[in-house]
Amino acid sequence: MKTQILPPYIGAAYYPEMWQPSDVAWEIARMKEIGINCVRIGEFAWSRMEPEEGKFDFDWLKDVTDALYEAGIAVIMCTPSVTPPKWLTDKYPETLNMQSGGVRSQFGGRCHVCKSSPVMREKNRIITRKMGEIFGSHPGIIGWQLDNEIFHYGDGCFCPLCARRFTEYLAKKYGTVEALNAAWGTARWSLEYRSFDDVIPPRRDTWNHPSLRAEWLRFQDETLFSYIAEQADILHAYTKAPVGTDMMPPVELSIEKMNAALDVVQYNHYDRAEGLPLCAFAYDRLRPVKEHPFWNTETQAGWNGSEYAASGFRPAGNCYVNTWMPVAMGGEMNLYWLWRAHPNGHELGHGAVLSTAGRPYHVAEEISRAAKDFAACGEFLRGTKVRSRIAMHCSATAAQNFKVAPLVEGFDYQQRLMAAHAAFVHDNVDLIETSHSLDGYEVLLSPYLCTVDENGLKERVTAWVQAGGTWIVGPMSDIMDGNVTKYTQAPYGFLEELAGVFTKYQYPIETDRIRLRMADTLSECSGGFDAYELRGAESVAVYEGEILEGYTAIASRKVGKGRVILLGTMPTSKVLRSLVALPAIAEASDNVRLVARSGAAEGIIALETENRSGYVALDGEYRDLIGGGTLCGRIEVPAYGVLVLQKM
Repeated sequence: MKTQILPPYIGAAYYPEMWQPSDVAWEIARMKEIGINCVRIGEFAWSRMEPEEGKFDFDWLKDVTDALYEAGIAVIMCTPSVTPPKWLTDKYPETLNMQSGGVRSQFGGRCHVCKSSPVMREKNRIITRKMGEIFGSHPGIIGWQLDNEIFHYGDGCFCPLCARRFTEYLAKKYGTVEALNAAWGTARWSLEYRSFDDVIPPRRDTWNHPSLRAEWLRFQDETLFSYIAEQADILHAYTKAPVGTDMMPPVELSIEKMNAALDVVQYNHYDRAEGLPLCAFAYDRLRPVKEHPFWNTETQAGWNGSEYAASGFRPAGNCYVNTWMPVAMGGEMNLYWLWRAHPNGHELGHGAVLSTAGRPYHVAEEISRAAKDFAACGEFLRGTKVRSRIAMHCSATAAQNFKVAPLVEGFDYQQRLMAAHAAFVHDNVDLIETSHSLDGYEVLLSPYLCTVDENGLKERVTAWVQAGGTWIVGPMSDIMDGNVTKYTQAPYGFLEELAGVFTKYQYPIETDRIRLRMADTLSECSGGFDAYELRGAESVAVYEGEILEGYTAIASRKVGKGRVILLGTMPTSKVLRSLVALPAIAEASDNVRLVARSGAAEGIIALETENRSGYVALDGEYRDLIGGGTLCGRIEVPAYGVLVLQKM
C-alpha cells in the first residue's frame, strides 16, 4: 500500500492530453524535484474521453492517474462539462447558451452551454457516471472537481427554454401574478403583468425594472446550483473522496448554496501582486462554509493572461507568500494554473511553473521553498484550525440588490465590504451569509446589509444580541426587502426600534464636507449619511460639517445582555476596529496579516503581504517552525516573509 499523502497539498493543473504519452514520466520527475504533491487533471478533456458519441476512451487518463499515484502525487479528478466536444454541439445546438441579444454562443470557447438544456444535462450525467465507475475508487484520487468556474456569465442564458423556466420559477415563488405585481410595484410606468407569461427576461439593452433583474439573476443561480448538485449526486454513489466545484465567485453568487450538495469548497483566484492583501477576504469567506478545509485550486505562479501575458509584474517572494496564504488561513491546498505553459491555444501567454519548453520559471524556487516549509509545519497545520469570535455578513442577496439598484452613485458592494474587512487584519474573522448560524460568535458586523429580513435573520440576530452578542450594523443596512423594495413605515425595516433611534435625515450621497467626531478625534466617513435622534440609545459619534452638524452618526444601545451599535455612515478602519471590544491576536504592523490557530497546539501565523518589512509583537515565547529556535517580543517580518509560530 502506498504511503498516504497528507496535506498541505501544493501542486498545479496538469493537462496530459496536450502532450505525448512519452512526456508523462519526464513531467512527473520534474514535479517531484520541485516538491509538487498534487495535480488536477481532466477538466477540459471531454473530446479525448468521448471522441464520438457513446464511444469512450479513458485508458490514457487512467495510465496518467496510475503513474502519478505510483510517484506519490495525489490527483484531483475533474469532470469536463464546461467544454463539450464539437460533435455534441453540432448534433444538439440547443446545448449552446443564448446571449441577451438572441444569438446562440459559438463553439470554440468554454462556459458556453445552456444549464437548462435536458440534452446537456443528460450528456453530463453520462460522462460523469462513466468517470465515477472507472475512477471512483482509485486510491490516488483525493477529490473531485465538477465543471469549471461556474457563474451566470453575461447574466445567464436567454434561450426560449430558460425564458419558459423563468416564468415557472416566478409562478412557484409568487403564486399569483397579482402578488408579483404588488411585490415589485409594477403600477409605476404601467408595467403591470396580466400573467406570468408576460414576464420576459431582462435584456441588457433595455432599462429594466430592478426587481425583474434581481429575480432573473436568482433564477439563473438556482439553475447553476442544480446543475452542479446533479453531477455531485452521481459521483457520491461511486466515491468517498470529497467533491467540489472550483469557483471564482463574486459576492453576488451564494457560496453556501453552491456548495450545499458538495463536500469541499474550491476556489480560483488571479489577484495581482498588489492585490494580495485582498485575498484574505476570499479565504475568510470560504472557511466557514464547510467543516472540511477549503482548497485553493487555482492561482497564477507568475502571471496570468490569454493570448498575451497579463496582470503585471510579481516581485520575488510574492509567489511564496501567495502560496502560504490560503493554507495559513484555514485551507489545506494551493495549486497553480498551470504546471506547464501551453504551446498553443487560447491561453498561449499564460504563465506556469514550467515554460512550454519544460524549463522552470524563477517561481519554481519559491514553490520548492514553500513545499519544504509546508512539510516542516505539517503537523502543526493539520492539528490546528482557524477559529473566529468575529463574523461579518457577506450577502449574495445584498450584492444582487445593490447590483441592480446601487442607490449611491458608483457604489460597489464587494469593494465596500472589502474595505470594511480590511480593518481586521490582525483578527480571525469569518465572512458569512445571512443563512449561517451565529453560534460561537461574540461580535457580528453587518455593513451594507441592505436586506436583513431573510433566512430568519431578523429573529435570530435579535435573540443572539439579547443573549449577549454585539451587533455592529450599517450603514445602508435593513433598507429594502428581497424584492429590491424600500420600506414605507420607516427608513429601516426594524433597526430604529431595536437600536433606539429616530432617523432624522438620510443623505445617500458622497462628500468630503462631512466628518465624524468620536470623543476628541475627527475623522473621515463615507457610504452615505444617516443622522439620528436618540430614543433610548447613546451617542458614540456625531457629525461635523454642513447640515448634519451635531446629529448622532453612530449610536449604541444595550439590548438584553448584548448591544446593538448602529452605523449611520462608515467610519475609518481604525474607528471601526475600536468598536469591537475584543483584543486583536497581537500587535503588528498594518502590512502584516495575523492568523491565530488553535487545536492540538496554539500558535500564530504572520504573513507580510505588501513587500516591505513589518513586525509582530509576541506576548510570550514561541517556537519558530520554519526558521528554528525560539522567538519572543518584537519580531521583524521581512518583505513577503512568513512566520509560523507555535506557542510554548
